[in-house]
Amino acid sequence: MPRISRLLLATSMLVAVPALASVPAQEPVQPQKPKASPAPEAVSSSVPETVTVTANRIPQDLSKVGSQVTVVTQRDIELLQRRDLADLLAREPGLNMVRTGGPGGTGSIFMRGTNANEVKVRLDGMDINDPSTPAGAFDTAQFLTDGLARVEILRGPQSGLYGADAMGGVIDMTTKQGEGPLHGFVRLEGGSYSTKNQTAGFSGSLHRFHYMVEVSHNHVGDYQSVPKAIRAQVHGHDVASNRNDNRTANVRLGYDVTDNFDLGFTAHLTQADYEYVADDYSSYPALPSAQQNESDLKQAILRGTAHLKSFKGVFEQTLGVGYVTYRRHDITAGESDIASNRGDRLKVDWQGLTHLGHNGSFLVGYDYIRERILTPIDAQTTTNAAWGQLEGHWHDILFGSANIRYDNNSRYGNYVTWRVAPAVKIPGTGLTLKASGGSGFHGPSLNQLFVSYPAYYFLANPNLRAERLLGFDAGFEERLLNGKLTFGADYYGNHVRNLINTALSGYNYTYVNVARAQTHGVEAFVDYRIIKSVDLRGTYTWTDATDRSTGAALVRRPRHKATASVIWTPTKRLSITPSLLYVSGWHDLDRYTSMSTIGHDYVTVNIAAEYKLANFVTLFARGDNLGNRYYENPVGYLQPGRSFYGGVTFGL
Repeated sequence: MPRISRLLLATSMLVAVPALASVPAQEPVQPQKPKASPAPEAVSSSVPETVTVTANRIPQDLSKVGSQVTVVTQRDIELLQRRDLADLLAREPGLNMVRTGGPGGTGSIFMRGTNANEVKVRLDGMDINDPSTPAGAFDTAQFLTDGLARVEILRGPQSGLYGADAMGGVIDMTTKQGEGPLHGFVRLEGGSYSTKNQTAGFSGSLHRFHYMVEVSHNHVGDYQSVPKAIRAQVHGHDVASNRNDNRTANVRLGYDVTDNFDLGFTAHLTQADYEYVADDYSSYPALPSAQQNESDLKQAILRGTAHLKSFKGVFEQTLGVGYVTYRRHDITAGESDIASNRGDRLKVDWQGLTHLGHNGSFLVGYDYIRERILTPIDAQTTTNAAWGQLEGHWHDILFGSANIRYDNNSRYGNYVTWRVAPAVKIPGTGLTLKASGGSGFHGPSLNQLFVSYPAYYFLANPNLRAERLLGFDAGFEERLLNGKLTFGADYYGNHVRNLINTALSGYNYTYVNVARAQTHGVEAFVDYRIIKSVDLRGTYTWTDATDRSTGAALVRRPRHKATASVIWTPTKRLSITPSLLYVSGWHDLDRYTSMSTIGHDYVTVNIAAEYKLANFVTLFARGDNLGNRYYENPVGYLQPGRSFYGGVTFGL
């Protein structure tokens, strides 16, 4: 019975705080002349931070797109010293991260009032949501930030360009690209909870060949995720703690065959072992035990590209082939059976870009996607999709893009989605007005369509339809003091229908398209570079999310969220980055009783610092939750208290 309980909980309807407006960089974009233009789906790490690639699948200045985008650069990751994706995104505007305990615990990304499985996550152009799990969402638990050059967060319905699962938005990650002479590094880190991390890598280029290889080992040996109040109810034994061991490798290779033709290959490989406290269901409510459950993950993300420029650069086309596979083995304490989930995704895509001179560009594409679940049963679906986008601008005043996409899925049918995103710069004022609107859809997972658990009276539903969303946003950005001060705000709204929920059908439970939801909110940001060495940033979000069927507030949606940070570089060798995160209370489901409850608000204060001791030696340290705030998110899972980490990086 515990397994089916976890299955139902994993597929329950969860959404969270909306995304915030992006914080543009301070300097204007400078034109670049790379040896060979990067393929739109495999962006070079040299792309300036003022440029977004994800918004329209082509590089564009952030101030000239109507969509709301945040760009996290490689330097941002280094300054914050966030070692896994969950920690990095938890501090980003507009995202609420829910993680079952510390490192290794299941991590869900919620964006703009949508479920975690309605946010599409990509790496180097490959869709990496997990096809084998019940919800089909991307789990951040074992994804490290090592090897990443950029993370772009694109908010709002994006199915018009990116297809299924992009209802709430898209998180698009790009790995580093090697350039210049051979160089390498070794990083050693240790700290609280028996943390021991090691990372090493090398990169560079040789004539037309460029390369990057990084390997990482992250280890957390002793983390207690059970709240004190629950541990106090346990008598006669100690409560088990959690342990996580992650080994990840990133590879990126490229070869510029000619000035107009280049080939690329990326690989992200992960093997992780996670041990976590097992619950004892012999009593109600359940209590934590002295035993540990085990979860083993093997993940591979591979992608190859061929990029060709023709007609003196007027027309570009990219052919890509990607493959992602997940293999999970779960052992529940006290049970002899091993639960296995295995699935994969094959994607073949082509896109053609026609440059229309000073008028804009026209983009078309085709995707073939095959998704399979191999364990516990063998089933698959295929999708054929075609899409197009027109992007244009007029006299550096009016900018805009419009796209449309047609998806044909072998199981749940045909869907047409669209998006428009205009922006208007008011000359002489620094003011830009932005807006966007579009539709999105999320197809049922392979698990929901095909995997039944008759022993638990739970049956799959092969007749499920896709979830649908219609959303919009409108706002402004203002730049003053020669770009030193930037602030803005926007209002957004989403209407969702056909949400997939569980329901009783006769004597069995199954999935049905019954739920509806509505979310709206206000997002605001400010960025003030006081002097060259001090940059202040702040964000605030208010959101309201309701179940339209019942009128009740949706669970795990903090009404208020605020962030603040200072990037202080008093010298060229020293940088100090304090940051603050505030999250208000929210409705939740208790881990042990499954009853409705309230999650308490919390504030965490963190600080990270690095000092370049010599040309090839950098010392770093960070402190998290310095106020030792005791909080659970979600309720029943204790989050890390005051903790300290430090180490050294050797450059080669």
